[in-house]
Amino acid sequence: MRWKNQSSVSEFLLLGLPIRPEQQGMFFALFLGMYLTTVLGNLLIILLIRLDSRLHTPMYFFLSHLALTDISFSSVTVPKMLINMQTQDQSILYSECIAQMYFFIFFTDLDNFLLTSMAYDRYVAICHPLHYTTIMREGLCTTLVAVSWLLSCASALSHTLLLARLSFCADNTIPHFFCDLAALLKLSCSDTSLNEMVIFTVGVAVITLPLICILISYGHIGATILKVPSTKGICKALSTCGSHLSVVSLYYGTIIGLYFFPSSSNSNDKDIIASVMYTVVTPLLNPFIYSLRNRDMKGALEKFFNRATVAS
Repeated sequence: MRWKNQSSVSEFLLLGLPIRPEQQGMFFALFLGMYLTTVLGNLLIILLIRLDSRLHTPMYFFLSHLALTDISFSSVTVPKMLINMQTQDQSILYSECIAQMYFFIFFTDLDNFLLTSMAYDRYVAICHPLHYTTIMREGLCTTLVAVSWLLSCASALSHTLLLARLSFCADNTIPHFFCDLAALLKLSCSDTSLNEMVIFTVGVAVITLPLICILISYGHIGATILKVPSTKGICKALSTCGSHLSVVSLYYGTIIGLYFFPSSSNSNDKDIIASVMYTVVTPLLNPFIYSLRNRDMKGALEKFFNRATVAS
């Protein structure tokens, strides 16, 4: 059955960010600058990894996919938000809303799985350095990325298909800046118990389990580091996984703050602010974290700019 037969609503209204009209111009310029920086920064990471042969390693293979995911993740929500802020047109077609929700879930889940793959890579590099090249061979890395894409697709598709069978009646106002699944379920005049059950079970699978795997990996890494007698060895081990640990802390810290520590202030505003954090701020900071904290990336960046200077 097609979606249009399931609902009398042909479009939704996105209320956007909780900001005053006179602040629209300032926030538009701010978010536009952040989005452009996110896209250019992550594209630069992908370019550096492709051009510099020293970065043709499993860690940077995963990082290039994470950078592509961050670009896509921000592009799912931010351009529409900017258009709405500039034109004051808050409408979004039903089909566009469903598509936006699908890709938002898809890239959120893909982030989780890629961060988990990178944690495993760091675990092998520090805990089994002599067997690193044997374990983290090209076939395994490609398989981990392919499985991440497939699982993310399956997760997003399950939510989308279940949402498509729901009916939406009179109320079509979404108090958010994008088509959030939870907000859409609140608008439905159908029974959403199955949707909520799938959200809980799939959520455990794609958020909690990857986080547990990351914590286990870093537990083993921590135990290995404590066995290293020299301070130089400890610093080297920490520099190896410092960038990834910073990204993981930023990403999961926002999610934990959103879902496990409810605020006494307006819950909807809190949800929107948290969503801005992990859809706009986190993808923006990732390139800086990997560029500033990583010696190989800084070396590749210097080599790239030196080459560009000579060419000009």
